Parts: sequence; C-alpha cells; structure tokens
Amino acid sequence: MIPIRYSAEVTQARNEGTAIVALESTIITHGMPFPQNVETARLVEADVRAAGAVPATIAVLNGTLHVGLETGELDLLGQAQDVAKLSRADMAACIATGGTGATTVAATMIAAHLAGIHVFATGGIGGVHRGAEHSFDISADLHELAQTPVTVVAAGAKAILDLSKTYEVLETLGVPVIAYGQDMLPAFWSATSDMAAPLRMDSAAQIAKAQMTRTAMGLAGGQLVTNPIPMADEIPADHLQPIIDQALAEADAQSVSAKAVTPFLLGRIFELTEGRSLTANIALVRNNARLAAQIAVAMGELRAAS
Repeated sequence: MIPIRYSAEVTQARNEGTAIVALESTIITHGMPFPQNVETARLVEADVRAAGAVPATIAVLNGTLHVGLETGELDLLGQAQDVAKLSRADMAACIATGGTGATTVAATMIAAHLAGIHVFATGGIGGVHRGAEHSFDISADLHELAQTPVTVVAAGAKAILDLSKTYEVLETLGVPVIAYGQDMLPAFWSATSDMAAPLRMDSAAQIAKAQMTRTAMGLAGGQLVTNPIPMADEIPADHLQPIIDQALAEADAQSVSAKAVTPFLLGRIFELTEGRSLTANIALVRNNARLAAQIAVAMGELRAAS
C-alpha cells in the first residue's frame, strides 16, 4: 500500500463530493524564497476556495504522500532545506526510502490521479529545452500529460524552453492543447505569442466536458489548458526575449545541466528583470488556480447531471 495522508480539508471534500484542485509543491521549495513562497501558496489556495473548490497541495513528507497540507506542514516545507524535486522517475523511491520531496508537474499529476483528483493548477509545464537535439533534455511532464488523465491548467510551457518543439511533441503524443479565451498560445510571462492554438475553448464547462469525453472514449492521458496571464501583469515577449537569451548563454557558459537548468534560468531572469518575473509568476499561478477551480466545479456539476 502507498502511504497517503489527506489533510482534514481534503478529507471533508472527498466525503462531501466537493470539487478539489491539485497544486504542486516545487513552487514552494524551488520557486521562491521564504516567506514569499508560503505566502504565495496560501494565496493560491485561497483563490481555489473563493472559486468554489478545495485546494490540495501535494508533497512527500518523510515517506508519506500528502494530498493537502495542514498549516504547519506548509510552513515546514517552505523553510526546509535540500528538498528533493520529484518527477515520475524518483517519486516512488522517495516514498520507499522515507524521504521528503516536492512534486513537479508530472509527480503532481500522478498523485492527483491516485487521489481521484481530476484538475491540477500550476504555473507552467516543463517541455523541450533549447538545444535538446544535442542534450535530449525533455521534461517528463509531456509524457505524463499523454498517459495520466488529469486536466492541467498552466500559462503554457515555461518561456525559457523551446516552445515550438514542446508543442510539437505534445501533438505527437496526442495531448489536447487548449487555449482559454484566445486563438494563440500564451508564453508564460507573456499573454500572447506567435503560435496559433490547436484548440480554443471559452468556458470552464467546455473544458470539463472535453476531459470527461476523452475518458468516456477510453483515450489515455489528460489535456493541457493554456491560460494567458492577465494583460496587466504580463511582461511583453519582445522585452523578455533578450533577457532569456542572456540567461541561456550564461547557463551554457557555466555548464549548467539537467534539473539545475530551470532553477538557474528562473533565478537569473528574476535578477535581470529586477523581480518583475516573480511578480508575474505569482499573478499567473493565481489566475490558473481560479480557472482550475471553475473547471473542477463544472466537472462535478456535469457528473451530477448525468
């Protein structure tokens, strides 16, 4: 048996049939400094509640998979040192050895599915890193989307990635990529890009019905909902691209590789934008949490009506 512990709030939601939204924990341990990380996590949880659902922040603590964190657990995780960054490859090992780890997109999807949660809100998914034709550095998030039936709401793939190759891989894997409310894909910190969206949907109910239809058809995997950052909070792509290019060049010069690449790039972009990237990141995560909650509520209503 897998040791799973549900928070009191999530336990009540499961018993009462209330909509639940999964939230990742790497944004707490690897995305922001303390106490801003915990403050942001609480804001995101509050956004989910305000939209009618219950938040379930997911992490592995001392070998137990936690679906929903109590207040004290969130505080401890926000200050913990040397927390593992878990994906599909190492999540089971962390649990088996009694370790502590924060979940990436892939690991959060796995945990959500185990817990019967159908919707997950994050900032941005991982994808194909620039230069992947030489490094083969491709995030496990893409394959997870192709096999685990969870709807993931994100502001697109992280802009530090090779976005065109990322979406090409998702198409090859048969993952529906849905732009919410616009005909183009967002680019994480930027609300728009030059990439046309494969699919467009304008309501949470449409998105919920699409996932439920996939399940009814026996199609594996989830769907990616790309939700643009509010225009008031975005950093325009033409302003951001030279900064990303500089950070990438520095990472290459310092031979940064594997799991260290994304934290390095995000850290340098934070410095080079004088903190604007973090402010935008918080805004987009909260925006995604609100939409994810609406989708989770809509799924519950559709099930009740069927």
